[in-house]
Amino acid sequence: MKNLVNIVKYMYRFAWSKISPARYAKFLGVNLGENVKFYGMKPNMFSTEPWLITIGNDVYITADVTFVTHDGGTLILRKEISDLELTAPITIGNDVYIGVKTIILPGTSIGNRCIIGAGSVVKGNFPSNSVIAGVPARVIKTVDDYLEKAKMNSIGLGHLNGKEKEAAIKKHFHII
Repeated sequence: MKNLVNIVKYMYRFAWSKISPARYAKFLGVNLGENVKFYGMKPNMFSTEPWLITIGNDVYITADVTFVTHDGGTLILRKEISDLELTAPITIGNDVYIGVKTIILPGTSIGNRCIIGAGSVVKGNFPSNSVIAGVPARVIKTVDDYLEKAKMNSIGLGHLNGKEKEAAIKKHFHII
């Protein structure tokens, strides 16, 4: 019976996380700013201490991003030091884009106007206006440098939405 209850709870949370990701995150205790967009939220993306996570305004969080607020490695050492605990908050500034499959570790602070590359493992303090990428993540350039290169390579369709954008991209790449 206990397993059935857990399955039903998980299904309920899974559905809620898909229907209203921001409301679900706030329900869990995440300190969430305005205009935070989730693309592919999962019910367990906020670790076991979601109330230690602060996310600013105008943040884009893509699929399979994970926020980890504690170091579980201490579990095997508690036979030696029973009160061993490594837990720390995570702070994300305003105007931040977090790429697919990024892992953000305990004690991380990301400034404003940052871009985090897909698949990065992020730990530490990162200044505003940074492009952050890698395993472990590091600052690879400024957002200003990223913008200059993006302007040179842009296909000029970012203002379009939905089907209109899809059609324009297909036309641009000669896909029928």
